[in-house]
Amino acid sequence: MLHQSRGKAGAMQTSPTALIEKKRDGGEHSSSEIRQLIELFLSGALTDYQMSAWLMATYLRGLSDDEMVALTRAMLESGSVLTLPRVRAPKIDKHSTGGVGDKISLALAPLVASVGVAVPMISGRGLGHTGGTLDKLEAIPGYDTRISAKRFERQVERIGVAIMGQTAEIAPADRRIYALRDVTGTVACRPLIVASILSKKLAAGLDGLVLDVKVGRGAFMKTSRSAAALADSLVRVAAHLGTPAVARLTAMETPLGTTIGNALEVHETIAILRGEGPKDTTELTLELGAEMLVLAGTSANLKEARACLQRALDSGAGLERFAQLIEHQGGDARVVERPALLPHTKQRVVVEASRRGFVREIDPLALAQVALALGAGRRRAEDRVDPAVGVELVATRGERVSRGQPLAVLHLRKSNDEAAKATRAAFTLGDEAPRGRRLMGRRFASE
Repeated sequence: MLHQSRGKAGAMQTSPTALIEKKRDGGEHSSSEIRQLIELFLSGALTDYQMSAWLMATYLRGLSDDEMVALTRAMLESGSVLTLPRVRAPKIDKHSTGGVGDKISLALAPLVASVGVAVPMISGRGLGHTGGTLDKLEAIPGYDTRISAKRFERQVERIGVAIMGQTAEIAPADRRIYALRDVTGTVACRPLIVASILSKKLAAGLDGLVLDVKVGRGAFMKTSRSAAALADSLVRVAAHLGTPAVARLTAMETPLGTTIGNALEVHETIAILRGEGPKDTTELTLELGAEMLVLAGTSANLKEARACLQRALDSGAGLERFAQLIEHQGGDARVVERPALLPHTKQRVVVEASRRGFVREIDPLALAQVALALGAGRRRAEDRVDPAVGVELVATRGERVSRGQPLAVLHLRKSNDEAAKATRAAFTLGDEAPRGRRLMGRRFASE
């Protein structure tokens, strides 16, 4: 039997211990119990160690669809929900579940904004092997990701795009719960991932959301089955909470683009917006952007939407909007014309092929660990990030190389033989060219 007590308003409340025990034993919470769980946690009546126990029980027992919806709603409503009433354009955001070399948001947001769709983007920092949009933007001298909600709305109204970090007022329950998930081994839990992503994203008052769900060695979701389950859950829960959503599965078996590291990825973003970027990052930017335009209702279909975005790339409108984004958030917009102004290291180490052959595989997780060891990411939330360091790919999958030909360049502060060795080992060379892979996978959409 659940132990209950009366709350301030006279409603019956379930004790923290009873909530933990119910989920531990495989029971299903009611919506009111989920709401009480979050309220008790934020008030301090349910301690960090009790929430950790509930998170582990959830990791092992899972949550039903109704519980996922209730948890997302409770976390969303734990803080402020923006409405952006002065923004007249349709408000569409994009979220990626995280991958190695994934800098798509940096190019996508200003490109989509340049064709008349507002992009109010609340982003996060990198942790572990995946990079964070905020860390990349903060590699631009002066760029401020800690802007107020009022300034955020004003900027979206003026230029159609703003990218900021989660404030203390937005989904505060998620901020505290995520910190516990990180140290209790419960990050890779689908219901908790769904609630975490959507409670932050829907707080921006969106009209629609596009989700890029990564699958493969360099992603949290290693298999198509687990990625599909996550994509389906994200779309269904978002729709249940009133926000139409589309999710695409995208490959993360090899690093995305040619750079891993914050300033390096900003440099690649500029190349994408110049129409000179790598094929895969350019394709993904256009494909996800097209989904945003169709969801916004400004394009009738994906083909039309992609053509619209291609024109914005060709005309330089996307690059110009990126410069405006940087300037409005206090950054040095000159980097768009002079990328050399970005942080950079004086020391470079070229990693060469030990034999001739075709590049059959490039291990994204191994290279992410190299970048992490160089200082490009953080193992703990409090770690500092070096914006200048990282890995630049010279050879790509499927390319034929000779012995001694460069495979990659390490941008680093001091010599690191282990990093060079690990980078070389991340490239698998063979006598035959590998078979091609599709970048874009299954599509999930709200009914």
